[in-house]
Amino acid sequence: MSMTMTQKILACHAGLDQVTAGQLIMADLDMVLGNDITAPVAVCEMKKADPNAKVFDKDKICLVPDHFTPNKDIKAASNCKMLREFAKNQEVTNYFEVGKVGIEHVLLPEQGLVVAGDCVIGADSHTCTYGALGAFATGVGSTDMAAGMMSGKCWFKVPPAYKFNLTGKLPKYVGGKDLILHIIGMIGVDGALYRSMEFTGEGVMSLSMDDRFTVCNMAIEAGAKNGIFPVDEKTIEYMEGRAKHDWQVFEADEDAEYEKVFEINLSELKPTVAFPHLPSNTRTADEIGDVKIDQVVIGSCTNGRISDLRIAAKILRGKKVADGVRVIIIPGTQQVYMDALREGLLEIFVEAGAVVSAPTCGPCLGGHMGVLASGERCVSTTNRNFVGRMGAKDSEVYLASPAVAAFSALEGKISCPM
Repeated sequence: MSMTMTQKILACHAGLDQVTAGQLIMADLDMVLGNDITAPVAVCEMKKADPNAKVFDKDKICLVPDHFTPNKDIKAASNCKMLREFAKNQEVTNYFEVGKVGIEHVLLPEQGLVVAGDCVIGADSHTCTYGALGAFATGVGSTDMAAGMMSGKCWFKVPPAYKFNLTGKLPKYVGGKDLILHIIGMIGVDGALYRSMEFTGEGVMSLSMDDRFTVCNMAIEAGAKNGIFPVDEKTIEYMEGRAKHDWQVFEADEDAEYEKVFEINLSELKPTVAFPHLPSNTRTADEIGDVKIDQVVIGSCTNGRISDLRIAAKILRGKKVADGVRVIIIPGTQQVYMDALREGLLEIFVEAGAVVSAPTCGPCLGGHMGVLASGERCVSTTNRNFVGRMGAKDSEVYLASPAVAAFSALEGKISCPM
């Protein structure tokens, strides 16, 4: 029987020859991930189940305190202390302390902790990012994380799939963020509910790995169970020299069944912005109008990689941000920070009037280092713009690419490169 790429990975990890959409399975896990918000809950649940419980494999647990770090307050510090002590007691290999930590979904691929063919759960909804590497990765609740840490297994309902056939090449200043915003605007925030979003076609070859990470990161914003790209030369090149374990390449059968097939010509896409208060409320560059802003955030697990900072620096070089606009640049990891430092990007940002933060989720979830006051507007390269997402309930978040964010910082209003 024919299977999609996702179904093949799940079948393999369930020890089955084949699976079908809707089937309930128990699958082996290659990585279980948690952060400083979700993992403390999982640790407590694990102790409730068994005070003497041990993790199933100390090398297949990853704890990343990235949401409220460097610690925002006493509660944040207490959560991180709990993780620190848990990691030490359980001898967890992949615990990342401040100074080594980064935003989890930038950090894990960078460190080679997730590779093609893996089955990964994370107590964070944007765990689906790793589908860019050809892995099955999805977000779960903290109780599922606890069970996964103890057993090394998780149950899944095998998702049906949507196929997104990509052709052409992205125009200048149009990137993966514009592509996924276009898709979400087209199908809606529940348009792929519990589906696997599988990307294919000759257009995939023109997308960088960072573009693919961005697209898969926001698959959850369309309601998807996961997003996934085929493994090609770019994927292999990215994994070589990073991978901490062997990878396995799975390919969808030619006659695999998809509930829907979408045709997208990349060359026809335009810079796209999601207006408040849904990622699906999208407008292209020619539809935006005059929207003044108070803040710009360039970073996050969606667009905090070195290519994102390079784009922003190219636009900001030798210029000044508009009066009255706060610009916050957040490298995704310490490695991204060092690369940007060596390339002179941080100097460009500071001279332009921006502030550069330590790697953190920070303002994305209204955590710290960029929370919005009442009535303020922010253009952000993050992934969600729900009511009150970045601060006050009557503040507004506009989702955009690093290029749009940087242009907007200079103009003091939402501005798209054309």
